[in-house]
Amino acid sequence: MWDDPSKAQVILKEKSGIDNSLQPFFTIEKQYEDLHILLELSEEEDGEGMLEDAGDGVTKLFSDLDDIELKSTLSSEGDRNNAILTINPGAGGTESQDWAQILFRMYTRWAEKSGYKVEVVEYLPGEEAGLKSATLTISGEYAYGYLKGEAGVHRLVRISPFDANKRRHTSFAAILVYPEVSEDIEVEIDDDDLRIDTFRASGAGGQHVNKTDSAVRITHLPTNIVVSCQNERSQQKNRATAMKILKARIYAIKKKEQDEKLDEIIGEKKDIAWGSQIRSYTLQPYQLIKDHRTDCETGNVNAVLDGGLDEFINKYLLFKKEKQVSA
Repeated sequence: MWDDPSKAQVILKEKSGIDNSLQPFFTIEKQYEDLHILLELSEEEDGEGMLEDAGDGVTKLFSDLDDIELKSTLSSEGDRNNAILTINPGAGGTESQDWAQILFRMYTRWAEKSGYKVEVVEYLPGEEAGLKSATLTISGEYAYGYLKGEAGVHRLVRISPFDANKRRHTSFAAILVYPEVSEDIEVEIDDDDLRIDTFRASGAGGQHVNKTDSAVRITHLPTNIVVSCQNERSQQKNRATAMKILKARIYAIKKKEQDEKLDEIIGEKKDIAWGSQIRSYTLQPYQLIKDHRTDCETGNVNAVLDGGLDEFINKYLLFKKEKQVSA
């Protein structure tokens, strides 16, 4: 039917996406019709049980409508893709590196609770505690769409566990989020623009990774982007994963050049310091997490740090949608 099999795959993928987008509306329509019939029957037969069932059905209907409204915000290019999430601590040594480790756990827990697959691509531990940098691939439908609003600087205020005088410290860490580039999107990279280094992996990858130079670091010379991968035993697999991440980052840059909207791709890139944070996590002298863009806040800090990010993610997506409508 099609001369080019790859074009057929793209068209079928688009059709599947449209079908999946429409299905929730058909489901809502069916729910509404069933509720209408149930309410009519409860009036005719004066059935309190039926009326109670109808009440439960109405509650579920509104909940499903809220889900549809949220999904409607995920219509930008790349929203359905897997997400590549990078964590970098700010200045402050062990303090900020420990904060980066806490964020690493928070996003890992959120992804697992949301049914996404998490793969640690690169993890560079700190000397005393925490991490110097980490990259995760979070795989599943709309992973990037949900996580794109997490890109930015995150600020922590707490009594430092590393300070013998128990003083209050402020730490920063930056989150970058990229959509994984689909196979049908071409990103041209000249081999002459790459410097590829191999080294022995370190950290929590298992003892076997330290015996050979299996880890790979790729530097894209024109942009000075550096990507590392060390989670596989095979140097070839690490190189393939690193190239996938490099393509995603170059794609993000090209997209920015086209529409001049960097915050649509990786969030507003700011200094990892005061005044640039998108969210503050205060653990002492009181407990409060507040998003400075949406004013969404909660005092249940333990739940959020354990991966309970849905309220913040949802509020941001709806905030962005309202902002676009009013623009």
